[in-house]
Amino acid sequence: MLKKAKYEPSEKEQAFLDSVQNGKYDRQIITGIKKFVQGTAPEDMQGFYSELELKELSALTGTELDVEKRMPVKMTRHYFERAENSKPLQVLVKANPRETLELSGAEDPGNQMDYSPVEGLLHKYEIGLAYVASTCSAHCRFCYREELVARKEVERHDGTVAVKGLAQIKDVTDYIKDHNRQVAGNGGRHPESGREKLREILMSGGDPMVLSNRNIAQWLSALAESGIEQVRIGTKELAFYPNRFDDGFFDMLDSFHATWPDVNIRIIIHFNHPDEFLQKSTEGGYIDHPGGGLKWVADTKRAVHKITGRDYLNIENQAPIIKDINNDPDILRIMQREMKRNGIENHYFFCGRDIIGHKNFNVPIEEAWHCLNESQKGLSGVEAHARLSITHYKGKTEVAAVTSEPLPGVPHTENGFVVFKLLRSAASAPDRGKVCIVGRNPEAIWFSGYEDRVVYDELGLYHDADELRKQVVGDKIKQAAERGG
Repeated sequence: MLKKAKYEPSEKEQAFLDSVQNGKYDRQIITGIKKFVQGTAPEDMQGFYSELELKELSALTGTELDVEKRMPVKMTRHYFERAENSKPLQVLVKANPRETLELSGAEDPGNQMDYSPVEGLLHKYEIGLAYVASTCSAHCRFCYREELVARKEVERHDGTVAVKGLAQIKDVTDYIKDHNRQVAGNGGRHPESGREKLREILMSGGDPMVLSNRNIAQWLSALAESGIEQVRIGTKELAFYPNRFDDGFFDMLDSFHATWPDVNIRIIIHFNHPDEFLQKSTEGGYIDHPGGGLKWVADTKRAVHKITGRDYLNIENQAPIIKDINNDPDILRIMQREMKRNGIENHYFFCGRDIIGHKNFNVPIEEAWHCLNESQKGLSGVEAHARLSITHYKGKTEVAAVTSEPLPGVPHTENGFVVFKLLRSAASAPDRGKVCIVGRNPEAIWFSGYEDRVVYDELGLYHDADELRKQVVGDKIKQAAERGG
């Protein structure tokens, strides 16, 4: 078997990389339920699970309902200290037997493999997403990437079955250069896909912030040299371990900006609940800040201010609305208000995805819309920028409206209707803005819950699903054949 060629940095990249200093981080991570069962967890953590919870979880170990096979258990000390007196945060990181009561869901959520031109890279919407890490400092039980983090096997288009691999710098940059070369030679559109230039990459996983500063720097510099204009770093590390955002990390970013000043960096963070970043009183309430707003956890606020204090960095929050964690308008209102007050943009809230076991975490689509809509009453216009998105195989779809009044004479709308609007097409841009209207179903947690009550489907969320999927897969196979691979 031929060994794949290694990526060779340019002199400019190497000079930048030579300036990077790696840091040392003591996250004090505890993994697995076994340590709690055996009593070997740190003494102050041993009461995190009750005896009954441990008994129920232990009974599932080694069976088809083993919770840790679905998603490994992992938590930092920082997050434990936030979650110790927070029921929502405990739901977020504590394993629960209910996770495996219903294991229906997609092996490959969003049909991601349909859009993977090279291992570890998705080219969807107008951006590329690179899996650069396969773990995080702690594990959300509802994780959208449970198939990657738990190292589960998925079926490929050629019929083989294997775990999803991580992106490799050379493969990704070679693809970017080839795609953009073809776009430039065809008047601004790719001759096969019709896509424009690939300008933006989201570094994701897992969490890129578990990587060393040098490893992150290797990705940033290679992407910049390949022509990428904007890099997003998707991370939940501000919640799990904010001290990762230390001077060494920012020195690296400052050096990168000095070397590639025209490349924009966006830090896309993931706060699910105010308890992750706000201080609480002994009575359990949030604490007013004398200057306005609420008091933040000191380490978290320091990290946020180091980001917002750099004009070349942008920071935005996005999060799913998950059962028993944040499906509460008051909680979402506090989040949005405090985010904006501290320089963080409110990007998206999501309906839960169709991962394996999604029925144990997702709230109904209409409930999620109600939570967000109610939360934005009383917010200013700039505080209320976030929209509610749900990821269909066709792309990122906004839950634009839920009505209570019927459309006279229109079947399925007796109890009102739901309007979906396409925000980002997975394959190309022409369908943006198209809508689909369905009759209400307060119990629907996924698009399938509306299949029997479609009113109007300009977007084609329902009537051409099979045809489009076959077309996408067929085009992938055809392109691979033409490339000789």
